[in-house]
Amino acid sequence: MDSGEVCEFVVDDVYDIPPGHDGMVVGDEPWEAIEFASARIFAAPVHGDRVLAAMLCTDIVDSTAHLKRLGDMAWRELLLEHNHQVRFELNNFRGREIQTTGDGFFAVFDGPARAVRCARSICSSVSRLGIAIRAGVQTGEVEFVGDNVRGLAVHETARVAGVAMAGEVLVSSTTKHLLEGSGIALESAGVHEFKGLGEARELFRITDSE
Repeated sequence: MDSGEVCEFVVDDVYDIPPGHDGMVVGDEPWEAIEFASARIFAAPVHGDRVLAAMLCTDIVDSTAHLKRLGDMAWRELLLEHNHQVRFELNNFRGREIQTTGDGFFAVFDGPARAVRCARSICSSVSRLGIAIRAGVQTGEVEFVGDNVRGLAVHETARVAGVAMAGEVLVSSTTKHLLEGSGIALESAGVHEFKGLGEARELFRITDSE
């Protein structure tokens, strides 16, 4: 595990491993397993493989400037620590890492409040490294294809994150409505046009720290 914990499983074991691990097969015999994808992480299917999910997209602000300032080796070490911190928070909030985007992450959650709280925790934890991230949360239907997801909502999530400032978490209007009753405070971040995605949309900024 990312935490350093090591677990060994043998014949007839049933196990659950959260995100943030690698693995190896011990011995020369073929390894066979039946893998189940848990609905508690992704939400229940709606039609076929399409599910309703909350999506989080993050990236480091001014990453190119950091690279020039630090140099390749120091930047690589910083990026590894950033990745470790992000995965730690994803594990805490039951997020599923879908992919890394060089200096950012795309992950899915079973609810928008969990995604927002995870984003806020990531902002706080990586700030101790002397860097800042921007984050966007969108909620919509996506289709799982192997280890990846696809759908319009995926592109919308990236666009929402792209509007955010350093240390800021922005959410879509859809996500805002779903956050009602969560205790998470928001304020308008203005109306923005996303090229290729139709009409302008209002975004909302997370303002509280609970």
